[in-house]
Amino acid sequence: GSFMLVNTSGRFAGQKAHLLLPHLKENDTHCIDFHYYVSSKSGSSPGTLNIYVKVNDGPVGNPVWNASITATWNRAELAISTFWPNFYQVVFEVVTSGHPGYVAIDEVKVLGHPCTKTPHFLRLQSVEVNAGQFATFQCTANGGTESGDRLWLQGIYVRDAPLKDIKVFNPRRFVALFSVVNATKRDAGSYRCMIRTEGGVGVSNYAELIVKEPPVPIAPPQLSSVGATYLWIQLNANSINGDGPIIQREVEYRTSSGSWYDIQPVDSTSYKIGHLDPDTEYEISVLLTRPGEGGTGSPGPALKTRTKCADPMRGPRKLEVVEIKSRQITICWEPFGYNVTRCHRYNLTVHYRYQAGGQEQVREEVSWDTDSSHPQHTITNLSPYTNVSIKLVLMNPEGRKESQELVVQTDEDVPSAVPLESIQGSTFEEKIYLQWREPVQTYGVITLYEV
Repeated sequence: GSFMLVNTSGRFAGQKAHLLLPHLKENDTHCIDFHYYVSSKSGSSPGTLNIYVKVNDGPVGNPVWNASITATWNRAELAISTFWPNFYQVVFEVVTSGHPGYVAIDEVKVLGHPCTKTPHFLRLQSVEVNAGQFATFQCTANGGTESGDRLWLQGIYVRDAPLKDIKVFNPRRFVALFSVVNATKRDAGSYRCMIRTEGGVGVSNYAELIVKEPPVPIAPPQLSSVGATYLWIQLNANSINGDGPIIQREVEYRTSSGSWYDIQPVDSTSYKIGHLDPDTEYEISVLLTRPGEGGTGSPGPALKTRTKCADPMRGPRKLEVVEIKSRQITICWEPFGYNVTRCHRYNLTVHYRYQAGGQEQVREEVSWDTDSSHPQHTITNLSPYTNVSIKLVLMNPEGRKESQELVVQTDEDVPSAVPLESIQGSTFEEKIYLQWREPVQTYGVITLYEV
């Protein structure tokens, strides 16, 4: 067994002495047993005895055990579970306090059997989680544990984790659970299970906490083609921030105004989003998922795009006459909205035709009264006593729909004068016989000529 004696008299605080054991490879369970002594006449501690377990010549990490005053020789055990092919080295360190006294290590023995007062850990497995999740390490040990024992998860370059739960199966086996909460990339690293008992310390192998960032597409989806009620997109999600593998893709789409949105799973690189509203702006982004709880990343950049207008559902309905005069007609119709126009850009024209001077006249006028709750339109400059055929045409960029035709006759009006040159008179002894042509514009049925 190795021996070390440090006389702290005349030393200033913080000086260090080391005893290094040779490298050990553990193929089967064994135990390191040692005696130690920390004493001073003044009663103040002469220094601290620290023990480190360094694995594969890596960093020493934090002490696994320490003592600062004992007054007598004590015995302690190190139950180290660092399995072959890994090797480890035990380092005894004395840090002086500035007070006189002695710190001694003696009879350090590597025993070929398990420790009697300290449990041995089984191999600790590495844990992979997604960022933001709880990482749980299961430390299973052979041996018993008392209520006074201290259990913790010790990290290299990362924060230690406290005990979350302990399950005792029998006096020879228990499992301690440790959680690294809301794990981030900063928490990734090496951890090992630790137990400090009255008789010594148990140390497991180091296992890795691997923290993965859920994947997020770098670029927005691309538009392939546009319809009135559908959008074909390319997911464009090969370049990502975060970690793969990607096990699920979803398309999230929402209307730019309003709160409506939907999510659809997608199993190919292109996707048709259907059942959309015409002439509406949508924002489309892709969600990617990697394995494990919390593996869905936030939505990638959004594609903003608008569906086309659709053909109007139908023409205007209930075309009726409000007022008829000799030279104008006012019509009205049932109000309609987007559910009929299927487009936010549309116009409504009034088409009418009538006979004038032996020829058919065809006219159209735009009606601006389309948003009113009582829409109407007045056609002016008509001829009196004339049949007028009227229809409404609703048009958007995609199509047109007509109302039914309405035939209306304008009222009669005052006729024009009898043409002067047409009046001819024949004179007789007792009478004058007159004849003349009809007025150029009768504007109705002439009921009476007065001479």
